Amino acid sequence: MAMAQGFRSSKQDFSFGPWKITATKTHIMKSKDIERLAEEMNMPALPEMLFGDNVLRIEHSDGFGIEFNAVDALKRVNNMQDSVKVACAQEWQESRADSEHSKEVVKRYDWTYTTDYRGTLLGEDVSITTTPTTERIDLEKLKAREQIVFFEDVLLFEDELHDHGVSMISVKIRVMPTSFFLLLRFFLRVDGVLIRIHDTRLYHEAGKNFMLREFSARESKISELKHVPPPMYTDPNEIAQYLPLRFTECEKLDFPVKE
Repeated sequence: MAMAQGFRSSKQDFSFGPWKITATKTHIMKSKDIERLAEEMNMPALPEMLFGDNVLRIEHSDGFGIEFNAVDALKRVNNMQDSVKVACAQEWQESRADSEHSKEVVKRYDWTYTTDYRGTLLGEDVSITTTPTTERIDLEKLKAREQIVFFEDVLLFEDELHDHGVSMISVKIRVMPTSFFLLLRFFLRVDGVLIRIHDTRLYHEAGKNFMLREFSARESKISELKHVPPPMYTDPNEIAQYLPLRFTECEKLDFPVKE
């Protein structure tokens, strides 16, 4: 996928009470930087389109907060084994290996870049504490037509799996007059094999001393989606409702109490 001509880096800042929301969108990472990072992470390859400097950050004036970036998302990828066995996997991995090293055994790793990343907590002296909760984000309330005062969508990485599908993760936020809602979505489609969606939703209401974070994993084999029109396979918003829920976890992110 070619980058748009005349692409310009952008940095958007938005203030929401004591919070500063920053969305940074910039160029794709240079190949030499990708190679260096792959070595650091002990992975033979990283996504073709890696936006290493893209970030969505939510930071409180007291110094704590949460951010979403590509490098931390990749740190949650299994660099030891495949997660999906497909007929083309071996051929695919060999094609990604350096030709001069093609006789060496190709290191096994999760070439789908599946990640359960839920964000990176910020703050050196003060930070958010995370506890399991039975509270849920009120999605019905979010459907109310409230004015959106700020919206941003930031792509962290994308890979076309050597024309065998797509693996991508992006984060979007919308800020309303009294709350903000964020969705971090990892979407994987391995053609003819499976579709997987990992969603992290984050919600904060002004005046409350916590955020709610919900993580969910949905997945289905393509062979079990015969009742679904194939054009939907490429649209995560459409296909999500047809993927069985495999795992969900809800957490309360409590803000540090001022001394």
